[in-house]
Amino acid sequence: MDFVLSGAAACGACVFTNPLEVVKTRMQLQGELQSRGSYQVYYRNVFHAFYTIGKVDGLAGLQKGLVPGLVYQFFMNGFRLGSYAIIESCGYIHTDGRISAVKTTAAGAVAGVVGAVMGSPIYLVKTHLQSQSTSSIAVGHQYKHQGMIHALAAIYREHGILGLWRGSSAAVPRVSVGSAAQLSTFSSAKELVTDLQVFSKDSWLVALSAGMISSVVVVLAMTPFDVVSTRLYNQPVDHLGKGHLYKGFVDCFSKTLRKEGLTGLYKGLGASYFRLGPHTILSLFFWDELRKLYNEFR
Repeated sequence: MDFVLSGAAACGACVFTNPLEVVKTRMQLQGELQSRGSYQVYYRNVFHAFYTIGKVDGLAGLQKGLVPGLVYQFFMNGFRLGSYAIIESCGYIHTDGRISAVKTTAAGAVAGVVGAVMGSPIYLVKTHLQSQSTSSIAVGHQYKHQGMIHALAAIYREHGILGLWRGSSAAVPRVSVGSAAQLSTFSSAKELVTDLQVFSKDSWLVALSAGMISSVVVVLAMTPFDVVSTRLYNQPVDHLGKGHLYKGFVDCFSKTLRKEGLTGLYKGLGASYFRLGPHTILSLFFWDELRKLYNEFR
């Protein structure tokens, strides 16, 4: 049940934040491996990107990749948050009755790796679909998928089962770093808010406040890994499934840093916060409240 509740919570958050995921993906692919000023800027900032995509691709363009997004959130976060909930309920994250920062970070990272491996094929397809756009505002490599099932079938047909896990070398560090930052800060922030007695112990505002604190840490820690992950998933590949632009995680990280500087690794930071911030707050809030409801009626 922990896995189901966790997946449902993440899906609830995804419906609201998917347009920002589309914006974030486009901004991270814009000017790929090009120095500042040497490429056309279609998306000046998160608000301009939102307006441009809505105007050119239509409102449906802002919800591109929603179906794989929901499937990914259900399975990835179902396994990630579900694993963490089991670790937490067994008492492994506590030391002398208090939450241990080291143990929650380790538990979050382990839960993140499980989720990343399980959800990688769907994330691959989601990235492809969200980068697809009208040629006048296109950034990154443009795949021609007609939907999630068509994309999965096409990738499997061309590159086999291993092709579906292409780019997972970036997904594991991305999700494990983000998960460790998210779950450790969420647990610690919840304990802090409760100790300060700002709200009553069982108030929904405790989880909401902890989620807001956690989201800032998550975005700062995760964005460079997110940029690398998006680029590895979206790069064109040859008939053997080898990337034309990058050999792997380290190669992508170093090339981006060398060509675009540190700011290249933080491309789409605003979009990342507007997407990851609300998503972190909503998913952790829904997760906490659903678990409370389940425990009440069990």
